[in-house]
Parts: sequence; structure tokens; C-alpha cells
Amino acid sequence: MTMATFMQQLTNGISLGSLYALIAIGYTMVYGILRLINFAHGDIVMMAAYFAFFGIAVFHIPWYITFLAVVLLTALLGIVVERTAYRTLRDAPRTSILISAIGVSFLLENLATYLFSGIPKAFPEFKFMTTPFSVGGVLIQPLVVVVPVVTILLLFVLLFIINKTRLGMAMRAVSKDYETARLMGIEINGVISATFGIGSGLAAVGALMWGMKYSSIQPLMGVMPGLKCFIAAVIGGIGNIKGAVLGGFILGLAEILLVAFLPSLTGYRDAIAFIILIIILLFRPMGILGEKQTDKV
Repeated sequence: MTMATFMQQLTNGISLGSLYALIAIGYTMVYGILRLINFAHGDIVMMAAYFAFFGIAVFHIPWYITFLAVVLLTALLGIVVERTAYRTLRDAPRTSILISAIGVSFLLENLATYLFSGIPKAFPEFKFMTTPFSVGGVLIQPLVVVVPVVTILLLFVLLFIINKTRLGMAMRAVSKDYETARLMGIEINGVISATFGIGSGLAAVGALMWGMKYSSIQPLMGVMPGLKCFIAAVIGGIGNIKGAVLGGFILGLAEILLVAFLPSLTGYRDAIAFIILIIILLFRPMGILGEKQTDKV
């Protein structure tokens, strides 16, 4: 493999890892506060992609207005899901909440199939993002550069919110001790809704970039990315935002570079994520940046 080819694959891996990281943040935020795995998160990504498709291709709304509207609508969808499917079960056994999350996932998938049909649709093309340019013999799409930059910027914004704002302070308090935070006067429902909204908004940004990168959208498009982003969150340490980003980059680079060096394993690309997950669970169950935690009785 030449150096140019290696750099080409490296940039592709960083770009894919950035997408995983954006979506994984939503998983880790919800888990950090509620100790809940929101299995509907991947399907929220799918809904965001459809919002963008209809906004641009059907209603011909300018892309920059559509993108902003998609982030807001997807954040609202996340809040609606939390209020309807999870809030009433907050004091129920965790098994009940888990079943509810799986039910929401199936509901969104089947609702999308009913409303939009199962026929794949082409995500609107953005040539200024996909027309490659050459750097030292390496062809790079602008999107490959934009995705990591946006991911890092959003990470810093999110860390600022969590560490420097009253909402972030409330989020940290709720994640440490739910009942104590309630007794201290923190409005629990508002904090949890904000968490779902922010996580879903970040997932919407990931969906927009995913659509530009892979173009085809369909009702089940969020299943495998959702699983991989959950794995990325576990690899980095679920509940740790920096860990989710680190896990996303590790997973993206591992997928692309392993297939590049061993083309015979291309058909097993999806299995790589699960192999890494098993290794991490065997040797560091709390994840790379995760802290050991015990469940309260």
C-alpha cells in the first residue's frame, strides 16, 4: 500500500469515526443521566434524514434553512419520545424501560415504512461537499474534512454547556444522584427533556452528514449505525462524552483501515465493531475512559 493510499484511507476512517462520534454522544448523554440505553436513537437519525429529504427535495426549502429546521425538529422528536415513552416509566424496573425503548424503535421504523414506503430514496446531492480536491496526490472530498471539524466544534460546545452553564450543572447533579437532585429543587423533567433534545439534535447533524456521504436513505438505515454508535459509546466508556467521541474515532478507523489492509475481510466489515466490543468488555468492561460504577440497590 502506497503512502497516498494510506492517507486516503486514514482520512476516510477519521470522517466515518466522526459520524459515529456525533451519534454516540446521544447514547452516552442519556445513559449518563438515566442509566437508560435509548435503542430508538438510531431510528431518530433515520427520521432526521427523512426530514431533510422532504425539506429539500419535496418542498424545495433552501438547504441551510432545512438543516436548521431538521436539527430543531429532531430535537423536538427526541423530547416527545422521552415524554411519551420513558417519563411514565421512570420509576419502573429497568426491564420495562428497556422494552419501551425497543418498542419505540420498532414504532419509528414501521411508521417510516408506512409513511415514506420502504423504497430507498436519494438524499439531495451537495456537489460542493462531494467534489474531491487533490492534496499531495490524495483525493479528498470537502465533506471528509468538514465532518471531523464539525464534530470537534460540537464537542467543545457541548462540554461548555455541561461544565459552564446552569443546565449543565443540573445535568451533572442528576447524573450523580437522581433523588438528591430532586430534593435540591432541580426540575428533573426539564433537565431530562433537555438531555434528550440535545442528544437528538446532535444525531440530526450526524444524519445530515451521513446522508451527504452515503446518499441512500430508507426506514432501516438507522439500525446498523445505531448499533455501531452504541458500541462506540461502550468502547469509550458509556456515560463519558469524551469517551463516546474517542470510541467513535477508534471504530471508524478500525473499520476502514482493516478493510484497506485486508481486502479479503470486506464482507466482515460490520463484524469488526462487535469483535472490538467483545475485546473491550473482556479486558476493560467500563470502557477506555469509563469509571467503574456500582448499581444502587
